[in-house]
Amino acid sequence: MMLRRLAAATALALPLAGGAVTVVGDGIPVALDGAVGDAARGRAIVASRQAGLCLLCHAGPIPEERFQGNLAPDLAGAGQRWTAAQLRLRLVDPRRLNPDSIMPAYYRTEGLTRVGRAWEGRPILNAQQVEDVVAYLATLKD
Repeated sequence: MMLRRLAAATALALPLAGGAVTVVGDGIPVALDGAVGDAARGRAIVASRQAGLCLLCHAGPIPEERFQGNLAPDLAGAGQRWTAAQLRLRLVDPRRLNPDSIMPAYYRTEGLTRVGRAWEGRPILNAQQVEDVVAYLATLKD
């Protein structure tokens, strides 16, 4: 139901760390700050226990990382299930799609609760890092 409402929307401005972006339907069709993602760097961010922390909640096709989460969808096949635009919105502001999501907003900085002082006004990932993760997830077709 929520996705249908979003898909019906023509375009919404979403204020973010680097300025406003346009949400179209259930995605952000334009790369953040015009950055071009690099899948290898994105894989490193996803696997990192310091940067992305993705594997805390998600499992993924990164066999060298032994301890992976099971609280969120498996990342395997993410590029087949979602477009780059849809992946980008899920990283930038997952609660835009699911208000009950426990996934953090990796690029939004406004309207958040329980943010540590060191992170106030700062995104978890910068625009380049978000685009790198999108590039990596888009390669996961199986």
